[in-house]
Amino acid sequence: MQTISSNTLEDTMYYKNIPVLIYRIQYPSFTSTCSFSSAQSINRYYASAAREQEEYCRTVLYSQAVDNAQYLPVNQPPFNSYQFFSDYQVTFNSCCITSLYLEQYTYLGGAHGTTLRISHTWNFFTGGQLQLKDFYPASFSIPEDLLDSVERQAAERLALSPASYFDDYGELIRKNFRPENFYLRPAGAVVYYQQYDIAPYAAGIPEFLIPFAGTEQKMG
Repeated sequence: MQTISSNTLEDTMYYKNIPVLIYRIQYPSFTSTCSFSSAQSINRYYASAAREQEEYCRTVLYSQAVDNAQYLPVNQPPFNSYQFFSDYQVTFNSCCITSLYLEQYTYLGGAHGTTLRISHTWNFFTGGQLQLKDFYPASFSIPEDLLDSVERQAAERLALSPASYFDDYGELIRKNFRPENFYLRPAGAVVYYQQYDIAPYAAGIPEFLIPFAGTEQKMG
């Protein structure tokens, strides 16, 4: 079993007394009864990724924000501070398996920001990541049967809420499928798509639960 604690890197960066960039990066640390060395390796992975994100904020994003803010010497109208927020959500934590996703929200002063989600499912006994196919029987084909289930779920939602997805959502579900874009829940794996992959911005990040039980009937 894994015990999880949170770490934070954050700052508000200024240009001529104008807060041009706000960032907050939260990332997990683990202790595990399964393997001390695996937990340490995974901790280094997240700590390194967080430092890279912070460096990106302090160099690339800050430079871009300053380029825009310098045209407002008295901050009138008020400058819309750039923002970078990264947080994580643990969705499954049992025995030697922990699954989580991280969401990175970036706002560059426009009408709205963008969110990118990444996810990992770890085997703390080996220190490696698990794949979708590790959780389903051979009789359940990935991606074919899985994508059939996703398309059926999307069609059901579309019948209840028209315009929830793009008109060619069936084609986009297959074109934009990424097998690494999943996380675990107790009932099954949740497959997700990034913003704009298959639906308008208002739909957020579309998710589809693929239950563990009954997959031998191919989700019929």
